[in-house]
Amino acid sequence: GEGRELPVLLLSWAGLRNHRGHWRPKRKGTLSGLPGKKHALINILINLLYVPSALCCPSRASILTGKYPHNHHVVNNTLEGNCSSKLWQKIQEPYTFPALLKTMCGYQTFFAGKYLNEYGAEDAGGVGHVPPGWSFWYALEKNSKYYNYTLSVNGKARRHGENYSVDYLTDVLANMSLDFLEYKSNFEPFFMMISTPAPHSPWTAAPQYTKSFQNVSAPRNSNFNIHGKNKHWLIRQAKTPMTNSSIQFLDDAYRKRWQTLLSVDDLIEKLVKKLELNGELDNTYIFYTSDNGFHTGQFSLPIDKRQLYEFDIKVPLLVRGPGIKPNQTNKMLVANIDLGPTILDIAGYDLNKTQMDGMSLLPLLRGDKNVTWRSDFLVEYQGEGYNGSDPTCPGLGPGVTHCFPDCVCEDSYNNTYACVRTLSTSWDLQYCEFDDREVFVEVYNLTADPHQINNIAKTIDQEILEKMNYRLMMLQSCSGATCRTPGVFDPGYRFDPRLMFSNHGVRARRFSAQSL
Repeated sequence: GEGRELPVLLLSWAGLRNHRGHWRPKRKGTLSGLPGKKHALINILINLLYVPSALCCPSRASILTGKYPHNHHVVNNTLEGNCSSKLWQKIQEPYTFPALLKTMCGYQTFFAGKYLNEYGAEDAGGVGHVPPGWSFWYALEKNSKYYNYTLSVNGKARRHGENYSVDYLTDVLANMSLDFLEYKSNFEPFFMMISTPAPHSPWTAAPQYTKSFQNVSAPRNSNFNIHGKNKHWLIRQAKTPMTNSSIQFLDDAYRKRWQTLLSVDDLIEKLVKKLELNGELDNTYIFYTSDNGFHTGQFSLPIDKRQLYEFDIKVPLLVRGPGIKPNQTNKMLVANIDLGPTILDIAGYDLNKTQMDGMSLLPLLRGDKNVTWRSDFLVEYQGEGYNGSDPTCPGLGPGVTHCFPDCVCEDSYNNTYACVRTLSTSWDLQYCEFDDREVFVEVYNLTADPHQINNIAKTIDQEILEKMNYRLMMLQSCSGATCRTPGVFDPGYRFDPRLMFSNHGVRARRFSAQSL
C-alpha cells in the first residue's frame, strides 16, 4: 500500500524583477500562519484540488508540465510507463514550469525530496541526471523512504543511513530548505519545491511521534466496508465485509500516516518562521498540496489509490501570499494541471507561450469578480497488471496486481478508464468509461450521492449520457487551449449528435492505452 506525498511550493514575488526586466511594486501581505502545531490554519485560502490521474508519477508529471497524462505520456510508475524515462527527459523536462522559471524569468530554483518514482534509475541516467530548470537539486533516488536512501545532491550521490538525528528524510529536507533560504541570493526571485515522503509508505514516524494519535482510526463514511455493487468488476471483487485483520491493518496505516505528518508540520513551521525572520514571508506565495488521494476501506478496498472516485482523485490545496484575502474557501473546479500556469503567471510569464492544458488560479486567489472558469476536467488512468497470475490470488488469473493476502486486488490491466468530472450550477456529476470488454460505464450524481454509492448510468437521461460521452472524447484528444473549451452544462457549449456516430456508437467508444 502506498500513500500521498506532500509537495510544498514556495515562490517569492514582490519587489523582484520579472522576465521582462520590469520592477514590480512591493506590496505588503496581510496573511500569517500555515498548518503546523503552533501556526494556526488561518489567513489562508482553502480549496479542493483534483488530480487527473490518481497515481504518483502521472500526477507529478501533470504538476510539472501543466498537462493531462495523454499529453505528457506518463501513464504509470515504471520506466516503461515513461516515469522519468529518457523520453520524458528529452520531450517534457525542458518545458516544465521550473525550467521556464529559471531560463525565462530569472528565478533561482530549489528542489528537495521525491521527484518521480523512477528518478535515478541506471537506464535513465542514474542520480547524475539533474533535470533542466533546477539551480539546487536534492532529489531522492526512486520511491519514498525515511531511512537508508540515496540523494542526488546536484548530481552527486549521497548515501544516508538510519540514524534519526542525521538521516530522517523529512528533517533532512527541512534542514536543506532552511540552508537555501539562509544562503540564497537576495538579488533574484526564488522558487522552492519541497516534496516530503510523508505520509507515503512505509509510514515511518520520527521516534518522538510514534505514540501519537493512538485513538485515531480511518474514517467510517457511508461507503466504508460496503460492497461496490453496480461498479466495475475490480471494485465488485473486493471481499465484503472486510476481515478484522484488514480493518486493523488500514487503521494502523491511517494512524501511522498521521504520525509521519507531524514532522511535516515541523518542516512547515520552520520554513514560515525563517521566511518571517528574513522579512520575506509577506512577499512569498506558499502552496501546500498533494499528488493523489488515498482510500482506506471504501467499497471494501483496504488501502491504495488508482481508482476514479473522489477519495482517490481529490486532495487539499492551501495557498497564502500577496493579494490573497484571508480566510477564504474557494469551491471552483481546480486541478493540479493549474499549478504550473499559476506560478508562471505570478512570475509574469506569458502563458500563451506554453503548451499547458491548465489555467492560472491567480484570478481566483485574488478574489477577482466575474472570472470565467472551467466546469469540467478530465480524469484518465491506464491500469496495470501482471502477465501471469498474481501469486497472492492465482484464482483471479492473469492481469491483476497489488493484491492483498485475502485476495482483494487493487489494480488490473482493464482498470483503464477515463472520466469527465463536472461541477456547474446545475450538476455535480462524474461520467466514466472503462476500456474493457464490457465498455463499462459509471455515472454519479454527487449532489444526491456524495460518496458515489449508486451508479446511475442506466437511469440518467440518455441525452446527458450522449453529451458526456462526446465531451469525454473531446477532452481525451485535447491539447492546450482546447482543454479549456466550454463544458456540457456551460452556456457556450455546442453539441452535434451527428459526430457521435462517425466512427463509433454512443457509449461504445473505446480508448486505447496508446492514447494515454
